[in-house]
Amino acid sequence: MGKKRILSGIRPTGRLHLGNYVGALQNWVKLQEEYQCFYMVADWHALTSDYENTSDIKSNIDAMYLDWLAAGLDPDQSVLFIQSKVKQHAELFLLLSMFAPLPWLERCPTYKEALQQITDKDLRTYGFLGYPILQAADILIYKADAVPVGEDQLPHLELTREIARKVNFLYEKVFVEPKEILSTVPKLLGTDGRKMSKSYENCIYLSDNEKTVNEKTREMVTDPARVKRTDKGHPEVCSVFDYQKVFTPDRIQEIADGCRQATLGCVDCKKTLAKSLNALLDPMRKRREEILAKPDYIQDVIREGNKRAAIEAEKTMVEARRILKMVE
Repeated sequence: MGKKRILSGIRPTGRLHLGNYVGALQNWVKLQEEYQCFYMVADWHALTSDYENTSDIKSNIDAMYLDWLAAGLDPDQSVLFIQSKVKQHAELFLLLSMFAPLPWLERCPTYKEALQQITDKDLRTYGFLGYPILQAADILIYKADAVPVGEDQLPHLELTREIARKVNFLYEKVFVEPKEILSTVPKLLGTDGRKMSKSYENCIYLSDNEKTVNEKTREMVTDPARVKRTDKGHPEVCSVFDYQKVFTPDRIQEIADGCRQATLGCVDCKKTLAKSLNALLDPMRKRREEILAKPDYIQDVIREGNKRAAIEAEKTMVEARRILKMVE
């Protein structure tokens, strides 16, 4: 038996930050050793909410590929491809949409939450309502055994399984019902204590140099009640401590005790964090320089990944067309 398959993707919104790394990319790198991995630039998914402005998609894709490769994704181990370059995704999306009842889509918690919370965009489109079906097509077309997801994406994965079960029951078993691989890392807040977002300018990017990381770390929000160096702190309300738990886990008890007893000041705590972050990013910086020294490398990786993905996607589409009698 060969390796089992996984499929995952990220929308091309530009440079990746630490939240992207601990929430997905770090796990993707590890999963390469155990699974046959298909990692996708989800550019069609980006259109479901950002269709009014597509001018940055191309440059965002190139930036994201550079981050992927610098972080350790290996094109010899994983298939790295662009969703829109594999047209079979669109064909399967169309076919699967015939099988998905409207209430299945309307009950998705993320859909209802987005309509309530996002007021600066018109999300009442078929594309946004139907994007879980496109997501299902992305997964099912590669017969992925599992999908790395956060808990907020579990309803979408269950919808994928429901669609697969329905088609398999009506015709014959073509699609695999994928399991979830849950992320165990909590979401990181931004450097200002708010949600990490490029629009808030509160992100530490994987491409930041050492000086920039030091500056951003120095400006991070700490315990607001700790005004003086001698004030005892409360690490449980400190954004810096949340980062320490992720990036300096071997010293977390020492840091917590030092904060509570006022033997460790916020400045020194931030210096410790900056040192850990730069230790993480230094190998990525080295790989980034090596990649940029080969001008055609990223485009070669993209072309080869698209080709490999299309071959596997077409195998599934041959079966799908056959069972649906969509062939001569």
